[in-house]
Amino acid sequence: MVFNQAISYLLSLLERSNFDLIYLSWLWNLFKPLCMVLCTLFLLPAIILIFMYCSSLFCLIYKHWNRLKVEDLWYGAIKTLAVFWELQSTIWHVEGLENIPTQGPVLIIFYHGALPIDFYYLFAKIWLYRNRRVRVVADKFVFKIPGLATLLEALEIQPSTSAMCRLMLEEGHVLAIAPGGVREALFGDQNYQLIWKERKGFAKVAIDAKVPIIPMFTKNCREAVRAMTLGRRNEICLLSYIYEKTRLPLVPIYGIFPVKLITYLGEPIPYDPNITPEALADRVNIVFFCF
Repeated sequence: MVFNQAISYLLSLLERSNFDLIYLSWLWNLFKPLCMVLCTLFLLPAIILIFMYCSSLFCLIYKHWNRLKVEDLWYGAIKTLAVFWELQSTIWHVEGLENIPTQGPVLIIFYHGALPIDFYYLFAKIWLYRNRRVRVVADKFVFKIPGLATLLEALEIQPSTSAMCRLMLEEGHVLAIAPGGVREALFGDQNYQLIWKERKGFAKVAIDAKVPIIPMFTKNCREAVRAMTLGRRNEICLLSYIYEKTRLPLVPIYGIFPVKLITYLGEPIPYDPNITPEALADRVNIVFFCF
C-alpha cells in the first residue's frame, strides 16, 4: 500500500537522523487504530461528494452525446442518475410519498442535515415513483464549487431568490426549500432545533403562488452525518463566527454512521388566502415538532 510505503520511507529518514525508532514505532502502533478511525470518519462523507462528481461527469458526457437526439436534453440523464441514487438508498425509507401530487405545484420544506443525502434520495424517489422532477434552490456558494456546473444545470438548480421560487411554482413545478440552509446544516445539533431565524420568505412565496406546503423531516439524519463544532458556548462557536463573517462552509463533517434513516413527508398544508406569512411559517414549524 502507498500509505505503508510512505511510513517506511519516513522511518528510514528518521533512522538516518538518529531518532529512537523503537519508541517511534511504539507510538505509531499505539495511535494507528485511532488515526484509522478518524480518517475513516472524515473520508466517508467524501464518498457522497465523489458520487456527485461522477454524476456531474456523466451529465457532461451525456450532454455532448445526446444534444441533438432528444427534445429534453436532460431527461435520460436524470432518469439514469435517479436509478443510480435509488439503488444506493436501499436501506433508506420514506413514508408519505403519496402526499406528493402527480401534477400541480407544491412546495416541500425540509430540515437541512449536515449532508442532505436524504434529499438526494427523495429527489430520485419522486422522479421514479411520482414522475415529477423536483426543482431546488441553493446557496450562492454551491455555484462556485468546481466541477459541479453540469450537474447543477441538469438538475435545474437555481439561486435562492423569492422571485425564482415563485416563478417555478407558478410554472407548476415541485419546489424544495430548506429555510435553515447552510447555517442549519453546519450548526444544528442532535436536538434538531430549527435554525430559521427570521427566514419566513418561503411562507410568503407559498401564499403568493397559492400552493400547498409539504413538510419533510428525516429521522436520524444528524446521527448519520455530523458537523464538527469548536468552542461552543451560549449557542455560539468559533466556526459559526467564521461562517457569519465569510459565508464559507468551513466546518468539517464526519460519518457516515450506520443508523436507520426514515424520511417523513407530512400531510399537505393547504393554501389559505386569509393566513399571514408569519402564521403560516409558525404552522409549518409546529408540524416539524410533531415529527
